[in-house]
Amino acid sequence: MEGKHHRTDGGDLVIAGLPRTRVVAVMVAATLGVVGFFAANAGGAARSSGTVSLRKTSLGMILVAANGHTLYLFGKDRNDKSACSASCAQFWPPLLTRGKPTAGPGIEASLLGTTKRSNGSLQVTYNRHPLYRFLLDKRTGQTSGEGLFKFGARWYALSAKGAAIVKGAPTATTSTPTTTSTSPYP
Repeated sequence: MEGKHHRTDGGDLVIAGLPRTRVVAVMVAATLGVVGFFAANAGGAARSSGTVSLRKTSLGMILVAANGHTLYLFGKDRNDKSACSASCAQFWPPLLTRGKPTAGPGIEASLLGTTKRSNGSLQVTYNRHPLYRFLLDKRTGQTSGEGLFKFGARWYALSAKGAAIVKGAPTATTSTPTTTSTSPYP
């Protein structure tokens, strides 16, 4: 046998002592593994360090992820559980972690927690609000998602106390009586 590959009497290619079918199977498995790794890490909901910090923005001091991007709460979430999945989570990627989240400067560690998502991943929470980023926030400190009504409820940045920051909510005057809502979200 010369070199690392040769042909058998039947014409099959043998590489490094392995038949061609086994070599092809190994190459396919390796390719699928690499593709799977990149697909798992390329999604909008990629895992992060789970660090939450404060940053000064046009909305004031707000919660941000380790990369400085604004974190939001979703008005439809209830009882520490996320109501944002599928296409919602593509536009509003949840802040995921592999372990206990970390409190950055100005963050109350006692307000940090996690909640298990329907797919089993751990989403970081603050003051019992599951945290999300917004796909269109491309720069640190950007707050493009503030007050948007998408996927059935409003999205708000959070204060250091873990409350929704409602900036410039319009006030309407009507001559007819209105009902009051107990929801903290407009």
